Amino acid sequence: MTSLLHDVRVSAQWIATALGSSGYTADFTPESLRDIERFMDEHSEYGIAVPGGLLATDLGPRLFALGAYLGETIRQHLGGTWATEGDDPKAEIAIALRLPDGSTIWPVQRVIKRFHNGPEDSIAFYGTALGLMDGSAGRRWRFRRKH
Repeated sequence: MTSLLHDVRVSAQWIATALGSSGYTADFTPESLRDIERFMDEHSEYGIAVPGGLLATDLGPRLFALGAYLGETIRQHLGGTWATEGDDPKAEIAIALRLPDGSTIWPVQRVIKRFHNGPEDSIAFYGTALGLMDGSAGRRWRFRRKH
C-alpha cells in the first residue's frame, strides 16, 4: 500500500505528462497554471465533463491529479509541506498544503471547486492570489476573462 503523499507526487507527474502529450504546458511553472485553466475550460463546463473530453472518464482520479499538480506547483515555488489526515476516508480530498507563512490551502478541493463552478474559480487566478509570480515579467499576472 502506498502513502497518500507518494500518490500526490506520482499523480502530479502523471497528469503533467498526460497534459503535455495533449498539447498543454504542464512543467510545474506558475505560468503553466494558465494551461491548467485552459484545460478546465476545454474539458468541463460547470460541473459537467465535456462528452468525449479528457475528464469524461476517471473523473475522480483526474481531478485528484490536477489538484496534486496545482499543489506541487505551489509547493515548488512558495515552499510548504503536504499534510494528510491519515485514516480519513476522504483523505484524497482533504489533503492540505501548509505554506511557510502558516496558512493552509487545499489544492484538490480547489480543483474540484473549479470543476463545479467554472471560470469564476480560476486556477490561474488562485495561483496569482497566493503570490506566484510570472518570472519573465517580475510582476503579478493579469488575466482576461472570456466573454
